[in-house]
Amino acid sequence: MENTNLLFFAATVLPLICTPGPDMLFMASQTLSGGTAAGLRATAGVCLGYVVHSALVALGVAAIIAASPTLFGTLRWLGVIYLVYLAARLIASSMTSGKVTLSMVTSANQLQRGFLTAVLNPKGMMIYFAILPQFMQHQYNIALQASILSAIFIGLCAAVYTILSFAIAAFDARGRFNDHRRRWIEAIAGGLLLAAAGKLAA
Repeated sequence: MENTNLLFFAATVLPLICTPGPDMLFMASQTLSGGTAAGLRATAGVCLGYVVHSALVALGVAAIIAASPTLFGTLRWLGVIYLVYLAARLIASSMTSGKVTLSMVTSANQLQRGFLTAVLNPKGMMIYFAILPQFMQHQYNIALQASILSAIFIGLCAAVYTILSFAIAAFDARGRFNDHRRRWIEAIAGGLLLAAAGKLAA
């Protein structure tokens, strides 16, 4: 592949990555509720989720999903339901006073949740199913090109979300939570996930 083509692809997807969407809002919610480590685990999960999309593109399965409005719509609504479920858990926790157990509640499954958020994210699907193929050149190996372009996209996601994780956590009071603050943070995090679900539904 030509280097100019790779640079053009990176320039095309970077603004999309930087636009707030389900992945970014999920990462932000986890960072708010669990600090930098939680945000980084969520970021790792998101990146792993996009590895699945990469494999689908390389195998040609992405074309089948993209050509089926019913299948694509089903995946989109599964994403909406999943994010609403996570938001409901955070909001319910924010309404319960008591011992601060924030890290215990949120740290166990951040990797898995980030993975599912990315796999079910229509924005990510469209990048892989509609945008990425436009940068493939027929004279080169398709699977290899899909892998290279995917690596660029995943690398940019990892870089942007890692920076944001540290930036968001920088506003934290170095882990000194009290119950009142914990409830507010979980409510805000739940609201972010509801906003992400709204984006998917729209």
